[in-house]
Amino acid sequence: MRRNLTVQLDEEIVKRARVLAARRATSVSKLVAHEIERLVREDDVYQRAKVNALAHLDLGFHLGGGALPARDELHER
Repeated sequence: MRRNLTVQLDEEIVKRARVLAARRATSVSKLVAHEIERLVREDDVYQRAKVNALAHLDLGFHLGGGALPARDELHER
């Protein structure tokens, strides 16, 4: 299902968008729609990566090494 969206832009931006759309053999409407779709896809990828990274942080990482020595072993008295 498609839905119309109204956007208000400065006249100079509209003129430049028309030129850009013409160079790409498309309409301003399609140009805007494709850009918004691209932004939404990028945000989806970012959000999935963020959730994945946070899950890895929750699990923690084994960085090697063993148990730490007791304080008494380090400081003879």
